[in-house]
Amino acid sequence: MTSVDTAWLPPAERFDFWRDLVARQASTATIRSAHADDFVASARVVDLGTLRLGVWRYPSLEFTRPAHMIGSGDPELYQLALPLSGRGVMTQQRREGPLDPSAFALVDTVRPHGSRLRPDGATPGAVETLTLLVPHRALPLAPRRLAELCAADIPARTGMGALLAAFLRRIVAHPEQYAPTDAPHLDRIALDLLAGTLAGRLDVERDLPVDTRITGLRARVTAFVRQHLTDPDLTPATVAAAHHLSVRSLHRLFEGTGTTVGALIRTGRLERAARELADPGLGRLSVARIAARCGFAQPAHFSRAFRAAYGSSPAEHRERALRG
Repeated sequence: MTSVDTAWLPPAERFDFWRDLVARQASTATIRSAHADDFVASARVVDLGTLRLGVWRYPSLEFTRPAHMIGSGDPELYQLALPLSGRGVMTQQRREGPLDPSAFALVDTVRPHGSRLRPDGATPGAVETLTLLVPHRALPLAPRRLAELCAADIPARTGMGALLAAFLRRIVAHPEQYAPTDAPHLDRIALDLLAGTLAGRLDVERDLPVDTRITGLRARVTAFVRQHLTDPDLTPATVAAAHHLSVRSLHRLFEGTGTTVGALIRTGRLERAARELADPGLGRLSVARIAARCGFAQPAHFSRAFRAAYGSSPAEHRERALRG
C-alpha cells in the first residue's frame, strides 16, 4: 500500500503535488479546485496486480480529460468510482450521470471524460472517493456493451454491486490484514465481482466465464449467510433453497475453498456471540439470551461449541473481557 498526505507540504505546493499524483496513478488531465490555494488531501493506493484500488480524500475537485490529452500510447483502462462522501456528476460520451454514495460510476480513461465532486451536507468540508482501475483486457465483457455503462449509475447498495463495494472497502480500510501473497487471490475475487456487477447491470451474466459466475454465486451465498445468522433455522438446506440449488450443488460450490456452508454458519454465529459477550452494553443479558440472539437454539450446544472454538466457556469469556 502507498499512502500520501499533502498536509506535510507547504500550502503553496500541495495542489501541484496532487495533480502530479493523479497523473501518475491514472492519466494526464486538467484538474481544478476551489481550494487550490490550500489543498489538504490524502490518498491510499493498493496495487493488487491486475487491479489498482485507491481511496482519495480532498476538499473539492473538477477533473477533465479532453481528446487532445489522450495519446495512442496511453494504457487502456476503465475506472470505477464510488463516492464514499460528497456528490457530483460524471460525464462521458454525451452522457451525464450522478456521483453519489449509492452507485458506482464507470469511465473509459482513453475516451474524453470529466467529473465534478463537492462535499455534501453529511460531510461538510470533505469528499472521499473509492476508485478501481482495471485494464480493458481483464474484463470478459464486450467493449461495445461496456460503453453503455460509461457515466451510468451502477447500484452499489444492492445485489452484486453491494458485495463488490463491501469487498473493496474492506481491503482499503485494513490492508495490513493481508499478506503480499494474498494479493493475487484478492485481485481475482475483486475482478470476478466487478465482472459480475457489470454483467448484471447489462443483463448478460450468462456471457461470463464459468469461474467468474461461480465466484459471484459463492459471494452471494456468503453474504446471505452473514445476513441470516440470527435465524435458528438457517442450515445448508435453507441456504440452498434460497439460491435455487440442491444441497449437493451448494456443497460442491465451496469445494476447494477450505470451508463449508455449515462452517460459515457456525463460525459466524460464534464470532457474533463472542463480540456480544464482550460488549458491556449487553451485560444485563444472560448467556442463554445471547446464544439465542446469535442463532443457537440450544444453550448446551452453544456452550460446547464456544468452548471448542475459544478454549473457555461463554461465561469465562465474558468475565475476562469485561475485566480487561
